[in-house]
Amino acid sequence: MRRYLQVSTDEVYGTLGSSGKFTESTPLAPNSPYAASKAAADLLVRAAVHTHGLDAVITRCSNNYGPLQFPEKLIPLMIHNALAGKALPVYGDGRNVRDWLYVGDHCEAVRLVLERGRAGETYNIGGNSEKTNIELVNLLCSLLEKNSPRKSGRYSDLISFVKDRPGHDRRYAIDAGKIARELGWKAEESFESGLMKTVRWYIDNRAWIDDVARRAA
Repeated sequence: MRRYLQVSTDEVYGTLGSSGKFTESTPLAPNSPYAASKAAADLLVRAAVHTHGLDAVITRCSNNYGPLQFPEKLIPLMIHNALAGKALPVYGDGRNVRDWLYVGDHCEAVRLVLERGRAGETYNIGGNSEKTNIELVNLLCSLLEKNSPRKSGRYSDLISFVKDRPGHDRRYAIDAGKIARELGWKAEESFESGLMKTVRWYIDNRAWIDDVARRAA
């Protein structure tokens, strides 16, 4: 029998207060239609495991970043807009917190769960790198200043705060202890090194992101 892997998201857990982390036993409490659809899919997989003996595993990951990410996502959007001299829109007060994980580490975790995860189990995958959105945008501006400085002004001058989006959860944080204990996984890329790689990739591949953004418009 083939194994089914359900790649889900930490958004199915809802939002956290100022402390604590999501574990695999945290109740599902999605706050957006997208998160609810992912939670519903997770529950269908769970039911298929229980009722029909489906060999399936579920992963729930924190925010990914890295090369080749679609430019609507926060990090490539900020880099693309900054290099084009456009506004850097930050939702609300910019204090929403996300846990960031380099895409290569996520891929390795998924491979391990697919190959060696226990059937019917869920595994959280996180980078242990919590940042507020405004903190992240300022870091990106600083890295861009060092690697591709503006001719006039600073990238941070482009930051603008916009109306918060509906159902925007305040904080996510992942406890990845289970996958570490059972499968020996841990994130190898530090947030600092991963973000530098990412910024450099988008600077060196502006034609790619310009083309993707143009075709998506």
